[in-house]
Amino acid sequence: MPDAIFAHPRLAPIYDFFDGDRDDLTAYLDIARELGADRVLDVGCGTGCLAILLAERGHTVVGVDPARASLEVGESKDRTAGVTWVHGDATTVAARGADLVVMTGNVAQVFLTDDEWAQTLQAIHVALRPGGHFVFETRRPERRAWEEWAADPAQVVVDVPGIGPVEQWREVTDVSFPFVSFRHTYRFRTDGAVVTSDSTLRFRGCDEVRSSLVTNGYRVQDVREAPDRPGREFVFIARAV
Repeated sequence: MPDAIFAHPRLAPIYDFFDGDRDDLTAYLDIARELGADRVLDVGCGTGCLAILLAERGHTVVGVDPARASLEVGESKDRTAGVTWVHGDATTVAARGADLVVMTGNVAQVFLTDDEWAQTLQAIHVALRPGGHFVFETRRPERRAWEEWAADPAQVVVDVPGIGPVEQWREVTDVSFPFVSFRHTYRFRTDGAVVTSDSTLRFRGCDEVRSSLVTNGYRVQDVREAPDRPGREFVFIARAV
């Protein structure tokens, strides 16, 4: 079940306003061009920021996400209907003949068990054409991002058009490495409603990710820095074999 931050009907419509300008997506647009990808599958597309950008650049795009509320936000932003929106996960899309599958943000870290991760890798392999590419990012465990999160609750207030001012703050609720849990809390000032969203991420090291990819039918072509967050993340480029 997706976290409330993506699935709750009051939280999904405000997600983009707290998520910033998404400078991280430029790297994925560049990689899609570098790989000559036409058909792109965005797994865990959320509110569709990357999917829409890819479609605007002429790619044939499918966006899949288990949070229907987020998909509805994405569809509302897709003015040209350039994206095919699918409610589900990687196993839902089956054989799509994609040239490229992308997984941005923390999506690769929401698969907490080895079985969940392996099933996702296998489903993506099926969705790719032979020789197609899978590109995704994951946080470097050695950077211990959760310590920064705990030190900075990041309490902010955003005046969301049509909704009014909303407060957001974050707290780390548990660290049982490789699992880190945290909570986002939102207070809607117009009516005083408070909504919380609990999340857990799994932090996998570079060698662990490499091994899982090879085991599930990929060849790792490159591991890059995230240009907007150097030293904080791995960006894997893997080819289906």
